[in-house]
Amino acid sequence: MDNPAAPHPFTIANYRAYWLTRLASMLALYCMMLIVGWQAYNIARETMDIASSSARLGMIGLLQFAPLFVLTPLVGWIADRMDRRFVARTVLLCQAGIAATLAWTTANDLISLPILYMIAALLGTARAFLGPSLSALAPNLVPKASLPTAIALSSIAWQSGMLVGPAMAGPLYAIRPDLPYIVSACLYTLAAVAMMTVGEVPRTIMAKGKGPIAQIIDGMAYVGQNKLVLGVITLDLFAVFLAGSTALLPVFARDILKVGEQGLSLLASAPAAGAALVALVFSFRPIRTNVGNKMLASVFLFGLVTIVFGFSKILIVSMACLFVAGAADMFSVYVRQSLIQLNTPDDKRGRVSAVSLLTVSASNELGDAFSGMLAWLIGPVAAVVAGGGGAIVITALWARLFPQIGAARSFDPAEEEAHSQSHAPEQPAPSAGETIS
Repeated sequence: MDNPAAPHPFTIANYRAYWLTRLASMLALYCMMLIVGWQAYNIARETMDIASSSARLGMIGLLQFAPLFVLTPLVGWIADRMDRRFVARTVLLCQAGIAATLAWTTANDLISLPILYMIAALLGTARAFLGPSLSALAPNLVPKASLPTAIALSSIAWQSGMLVGPAMAGPLYAIRPDLPYIVSACLYTLAAVAMMTVGEVPRTIMAKGKGPIAQIIDGMAYVGQNKLVLGVITLDLFAVFLAGSTALLPVFARDILKVGEQGLSLLASAPAAGAALVALVFSFRPIRTNVGNKMLASVFLFGLVTIVFGFSKILIVSMACLFVAGAADMFSVYVRQSLIQLNTPDDKRGRVSAVSLLTVSASNELGDAFSGMLAWLIGPVAAVVAGGGGAIVITALWARLFPQIGAARSFDPAEEEAHSQSHAPEQPAPSAGETIS
């Protein structure tokens, strides 16, 4: 049941500033990264065939993932130890500087694959610090009862960035190649300013008495011990790792569908449109029952429509498949984030969020690298189709390996405990002569 006493997150000033930060930074990121991929693929195609150029796109994803993989234990500890607002402000200003650098090198015709590779690594480093800080900050801004709605609204900001960022990137690039990066730098600056308006927020201080290494290990161990959290994190990891097709969108836009940068923007925006629609619905009507099985069904659907996308040769059909894939992925993301945030103590949220971000990045950026390498080996169409089939297999396997996912009826751990106790078999009464120990 909805809690009528829970305030809407937008009535809370700190959350409104947080939401604007999220929206502006996502707009900047996805506008910028679409053009980074487009420039990298076009530079590669000047001297390479489609397969080898696809592999260069995979390298962009790998270079974004590498710093996150190395830094995850540290950034999670920082998000639990330091002021999460300060970390976010600093990183956002650094990202504004990265976007400005891309604008300058593009305007002066200095852009090259090595520069794009370096930028990808810097962005991966920045995102490693920003993600856990923002994710762990959100539950401190609203009451617990308002958190599912706050997560849905945050997802709207994220998916709106994924929708509008790529949609404006292509037209801006057509006007002037450096313009998408100029706009991204301004948006990152706006995000930093919005985060500076977030006032003091309550938080649980990490327990003292342990050193940083032990505290880092504690956070990572919690993920391994909580089978529900571990199951939903790794389900998303492997499904999107296999079935992610975003890295290959420049290949489909240029050489398969032959729709150019305008078509690339449409393809890149389609999954975000589906995701934003689902997030909007959840902001008004958050799901509260049978959440685990619904997550499994959404991941299965994600794999299925990815297969159809791989075979499509028609732009509108490809966009429809990506729209449904985005909607299904958003459904899964919403359930996963809600389960993680509500099943994790506040003093561990930074470290658990860092592990979650690592798996998300592994599924996205490392998945991009995998898709690029697989496309190099067997071709882009076969790579996408095989990945969709892999996601379906993973869903079936995880339903068996982690029965806790299917058994999750709601997001609230207390409610789950009450449900478990109410359905526990009654113990037989002791027979004559027996005592109860």
